[in-house]
Amino acid sequence: MGCCTGRCTLIFLCTLQMLAALERQIFDFLGYQWAPILANFLHIIVVILGLFGTIQYRPRYIVAYTVWTAFWVAWNVFVICFYLEVGGLSKETDLMTFNISIHRSWWREHGPGCVRRVVPAPASRNLGDHSFISVTGCIIEFQYLEVIHSAFQILLSLIGFVYACYVISVFTDEEDSCRHK
Repeated sequence: MGCCTGRCTLIFLCTLQMLAALERQIFDFLGYQWAPILANFLHIIVVILGLFGTIQYRPRYIVAYTVWTAFWVAWNVFVICFYLEVGGLSKETDLMTFNISIHRSWWREHGPGCVRRVVPAPASRNLGDHSFISVTGCIIEFQYLEVIHSAFQILLSLIGFVYACYVISVFTDEEDSCRHK
């Protein structure tokens, strides 16, 4: 096989997906977003499995990767709907943290151009160690950054799906031609 084959392209796409998922995982950890952390972790495992299957000529592993990409696309469509508040979803809920904390997306306070100010709590309220935070001047709002991340993941997954199907086809054709000789 030459260097610019479907196999090499799938290896490149899996590597790119791995890097994108690791970047996303870091920012989800910073924001204590437990649902995306779990989803990213599973995605990283399956992408490694697909990468291994591609390198080692194991079509069953690539099939697992291909099936997972459908779930991954669905998850990212959900994330987009969540942050754009489509279908009754609200980005103000604690859904992404499994309702165990009040944390939100890390990008909410640390997006490009955002100025973060801690506002003193009114004396009438006892908030413990919590404080009010004011964020102004953001170049792009946090929900759109999350949507861009998810859209990029969907794009990589769809292209990866197509190449994975092609590589599975090539691998099974090669197996069939070896059996008939």
